[in-house]
Amino acid sequence: MANMNDSRYKTGNPLCDAVRFVCDASFAVLPPDAARQLGEFEKNFWGGVRWLAEKKIGWIDDSLAAADRLREEWRRRSSAPPAPEPITSTPPPEGVG
Repeated sequence: MANMNDSRYKTGNPLCDAVRFVCDASFAVLPPDAARQLGEFEKNFWGGVRWLAEKKIGWIDDSLAAADRLREEWRRRSSAPPAPEPITSTPPPEGVG
């Protein structure tokens, strides 16, 4: 059993200390080569998740910039003088139709 007086398990947060111990123990029960391979797999997995998160953050930044451009375009359109009404929107002359 691990020495629970190890400073690794006394960070001041009991929940984090317990999770860290369980994580350490889950690798310790495996043969060393299997534990290393599993550790590498987990690092690659979480690296992929981080890459996707960074991509998503970039997409959000791009969308916010595009939204600013659209908002400005809409503001310009709304401040432009209104276009004349199309002829078809006026009622037909009396006796026609």
